[in-house]
Amino acid sequence: MIISIAFLLIVPVLAHAELDRLLQEIFGNNDRRVNLDVLTVVQMEMTPDSPRDGQPVAFRTIIANGSRYEVKLVIAVLDGDRVVTQLKDAYLRPGNNQIDFPETNIQFSRGEQRCFTIQANIDHRWVPITMTTAFCHENSRRGHGVDLTVEGLRMTPDPASPGQEVSFVVRIRNDGRHIRGNIRIQDSDQVVVQTDTVRIPRGVTNFNLPSSRYTFQRMDTCFTVSVDVDRTPYQIDASEEYCANPTAWTLKSRKRDHRGNRDSRKEN
Repeated sequence: MIISIAFLLIVPVLAHAELDRLLQEIFGNNDRRVNLDVLTVVQMEMTPDSPRDGQPVAFRTIIANGSRYEVKLVIAVLDGDRVVTQLKDAYLRPGNNQIDFPETNIQFSRGEQRCFTIQANIDHRWVPITMTTAFCHENSRRGHGVDLTVEGLRMTPDPASPGQEVSFVVRIRNDGRHIRGNIRIQDSDQVVVQTDTVRIPRGVTNFNLPSSRYTFQRMDTCFTVSVDVDRTPYQIDASEEYCANPTAWTLKSRKRDHRGNRDSRKEN
């Protein structure tokens, strides 16, 4: 009985030791023999894409492990040679692995572009993991604290007759700081109407613009909205495109998806 009990206790220990020995032969001690050639970063994203000043961001990546074995690594997001955020225990199983890094704060300067890499710590040094595409982020915010979005644009009367006086109401969302500026509506490079200096608070606000005897000339007239802040013009992104055509000169039925039209213009 004693021999049987000893056998039951010793066999699992020996089996576990043998498994550890095999893993060490495959991957090496302390990740020294890990073959990074079997790893590929296939996707990477940063959330939010356009952070406000002081707002934390989070990186998410998908790393493909082309081997048959699980790999445990210390990996990090690097900006050049500077560690932005890191994960000490990243388990990469065969196939695709989603990795969520801890939140961090990044300060972007106006118009600055940064390129990030995913690297593994091997023998106390950072070694890049192959990326299918470069991940570069350009600060899309037009200026510090200026974070505006056009959520709606209405015209009165709608439809309008040629030569008829029209007025506009623009709905603007401000996710940045309180600002003061001149709101301007343009048709390409032609100014349709603009305001005097107005206060643009945080949140969503409707702005009534002065009446204008704007003459519709083009076959497809599309309007953009911009704001002058501290003598600097900032074009405001819109969730959709606001266009009118000569059949009725109306905005009601001409709202189109902003990204779709932008892509089609690039193709043309």
